[in-house]
Amino acid sequence: MRRLATFVAVALVSLTSLAMAQSTVVSSSSARKIITRVAPDYPELARRMNIHGVVKLEALVRANGTVKSARVLGGNPVLADAAITAVGKWKFEPAQTETTEVVQLEFYRQ
Repeated sequence: MRRLATFVAVALVSLTSLAMAQSTVVSSSSARKIITRVAPDYPELARRMNIHGVVKLEALVRANGTVKSARVLGGNPVLADAAITAVGKWKFEPAQTETTEVVQLEFYRQ
């Protein structure tokens, strides 16, 4: 039930920002709260080729909340670099140790 509530909340935020951005975070199975999100830039090549879709990432987050590294778990390679760059700028809530967080970013054309 908690996952459903989280999904609904993320969906509402996504719909609200739909008019402002061409890419948005759609879900996070994060145990740590995301404090600062940076929306990825929609790659020009993807725009020209009308590529859209979801990129799933695994982020290694330091105890202080900054992202140490991110790796692609799935998604279109044309969108992957933009997703990694954006998630690398995110800030999570502090924790006692480093954690691994899985996030998905959806890229779409308006």
